[in-house]
Amino acid sequence: MTEHRPVLAVIGAGPAGLAGALAAAARGVRVVLIDSATEAGGQFYRQPAKGLGARRPQALHHQWRTWERLRAGLDTHLAAGRITHLSDRHVWCVERKSSGFSVHALIGPEQEESVAVRADGVLLATGGYEKVLPFSGWTLPGVVTAGGAQALLKGGLVLPGRTAVVAGTGPLLLPVATGLAAAGAQVVALVESAGPRDFTRRARTWAGAPAKLAEGAVCAAQLLRQRVSVMTRHVVVEAHGTERLEAVTVAALDSEGRPAPGTQRRIACDTLAVGHGLLPHTDLAEGLGCRLDGPSVRVDDEQRTDVPGVWAAGEATGIGGSALSLAEGHIAGRSAAARLTDTVPDPREWAPAARARTRLRSFFAALDAAYAARPVRWTEQVTDETVVCRCEEVTAGAVREAVGALGAGDLRTVKLLTRAGMGWCQGRMCEPGVAGVAGCTLTPARRLLARPVPLGVLAAPADPTAPQ
Repeated sequence: MTEHRPVLAVIGAGPAGLAGALAAAARGVRVVLIDSATEAGGQFYRQPAKGLGARRPQALHHQWRTWERLRAGLDTHLAAGRITHLSDRHVWCVERKSSGFSVHALIGPEQEESVAVRADGVLLATGGYEKVLPFSGWTLPGVVTAGGAQALLKGGLVLPGRTAVVAGTGPLLLPVATGLAAAGAQVVALVESAGPRDFTRRARTWAGAPAKLAEGAVCAAQLLRQRVSVMTRHVVVEAHGTERLEAVTVAALDSEGRPAPGTQRRIACDTLAVGHGLLPHTDLAEGLGCRLDGPSVRVDDEQRTDVPGVWAAGEATGIGGSALSLAEGHIAGRSAAARLTDTVPDPREWAPAARARTRLRSFFAALDAAYAARPVRWTEQVTDETVVCRCEEVTAGAVREAVGALGAGDLRTVKLLTRAGMGWCQGRMCEPGVAGVAGCTLTPARRLLARPVPLGVLAAPADPTAPQ
């Protein structure tokens, strides 16, 4: 009779998911690694399609040696049968059952069929997604998110345009600007709404993370070599063009976070890569009933959620970069392996990862505070004609009318009155912008399904099976 080995489903094959999968597999647990991409690596280690024949993919990445170690570890466990990697699987629901969990995932690019995998435990390593804020002209072709520009470069080996402005706020802008410049784009400006003074006040915190300081210094040196104009305490107020983007107007911010009169400047470009930070991807956690702390999944020192048998790691528990994701994933994998085999975990075994987690959480908390030190009054610049929900083509004026004339006081009511958030993305992209324009609190939607699912799949879901 074959001895049953517990199965851990790891959802997401980025840094946190890979670290968790490797740690659990090395300790006797069968791991099913489920990911929407065709190759492991997640957004941070996004790999170009094999058919493109990339000769030096490491030129597009930071920390390539870390990726090589993760890839080698994954290959070893795959060959030994300790990890099953299900790629091109889009998880839409994790169902709690008396005997464990059923993880439901749509298959391939068509996403018309679903498979279900039975597991004894689940590690949510679902990452984060970009926060998008509307402004006049943001729907023009040529305006992309900062992460979208990076994905095109890493995954498709293509530039989104030849002359680029990178704008918004947050630590993602630096590597996006340097990556585009290194690949041959002319980055004419990096427009950051935060200012140097917001960072110098926290010098002690930066000194505690020398690796991050070095990484930032390298990016700054590359921008200097490429002669990229860095404009701090500035913001893009409008994108211009007819058929596609032709130019952007930027302005300096005053002490109140408003564009200062007389500081507007028009910059010609065919690409605007814009980002306003990241948000944790918590749809699956919300569907399971996991408790949230603000926008992030709440976890304990073992990365356990308050739902028994469910762990979470990486950006889903708070945006903090790849190094923090690796530390959290390692801890979660070790904890899951112990708990699923009825062993009491020994935190001393992951003490170095726990110390790194503490240090990096402190660093990124200070980083978030620095970027948010002087808020930008961006909603005042959004005209009534500006589309805020692209799927349903809802304008800011319609949202303001729902609040001012019709009495909407929360996002759900705004959605019912205007259809903002009822499109394909179900508000995942437009919610921050709609909430800002409406003056409503951005609250978790508590969706049962994490992505759109064909009715045929809902009518006849696949029977859950254990990995072979």
